[in-house]
Amino acid sequence: MSEIVVDAKIREDIRKKAKNIRKEGYIPGIFYGHGEENIPIQTTLNSLRPVVFTKDTHIINLKLDNGENKTCIIRNLQFDPITDKIIHFDLLALRADEKVTMEIPIALKGTAKGVKEGGMVQHILHRLEVKCFPRDIPEHIDVDITDLAIGDSIHVSSLSIPNVEILMDEESTIVSVLAPTVMKEPAAEPVEGEEEIAEPEVVGKGKKEEEQKEE
Repeated sequence: MSEIVVDAKIREDIRKKAKNIRKEGYIPGIFYGHGEENIPIQTTLNSLRPVVFTKDTHIINLKLDNGENKTCIIRNLQFDPITDKIIHFDLLALRADEKVTMEIPIALKGTAKGVKEGGMVQHILHRLEVKCFPRDIPEHIDVDITDLAIGDSIHVSSLSIPNVEILMDEESTIVSVLAPTVMKEPAAEPVEGEEEIAEPEVVGKGKKEEEQKEE
């Protein structure tokens, strides 16, 4: 797994409001972990961007401004509900002798043969929750969909990842190929000016009955 460097500053004044930190161009965060002291930190969006806006999982080499280096992963991200900007992040310390639970992105590979028959690929499960040692964390999980025909699916039970424990339900569907949707033709609308012939016959019949009564 690749490692990405993130530079961060230790927040000495923890009483400083998060909104003021963000006004200064920084994103507040926290570093924590088993056997580690919690460290309030702040960094820039440019520093976080390579590990946030990516399809892969990365181990972070956190470089603090006091000279310390910490190995960690992103545990949580908070986004502003209106602007969708990152407003807070959590970094979890990694230990070589301790397993970690995390979610790994799922990447679909190949073109399903069902697509050539008019079917549509439905990617249902995008991330897989796993547990493993840091050295065994995969960047992503490849799922080959080449042999999927219309109506076929791949479930979690089909996956096998060396030295990685999968924590999700084996029956969960990862991807399936749906049959093409048949468009129903709309009913033909009557052409203007076309009327049923029965109407004048009914009118004529009424007139004949009135004539018979008069006689």
